[in-house]
Amino acid sequence: MKLKPLNDRVLVKRLEGEEKTAGGLYIPDTAKEKPSKGEVVAVGPGKAADDGKIIPMTVKAGDQVLFNKYAGTEFKIDGVEHLVMREDDILAVID
Repeated sequence: MKLKPLNDRVLVKRLEGEEKTAGGLYIPDTAKEKPSKGEVVAVGPGKAADDGKIIPMTVKAGDQVLFNKYAGTEFKIDGVEHLVMREDDILAVID
């Protein structure tokens, strides 16, 4: 399935969370928090300014990003969890 986000929206695939704590204990699935880190899969064309010009996106496909814990709308594509969120919900790009 191919998806292309509209306007200033971004399609993000969540990256797997930590399996162990810093002390070496394994975290059970029921106690894990959803990670706030993901990889950008697709981006929209950008946000329309008041004068009608398109403001280009600052993130691109392939970037690893940090985002708000409750950002975006979750759904599954081919059994893999994805999020669609606005670019404003992205906090940082990981280099």
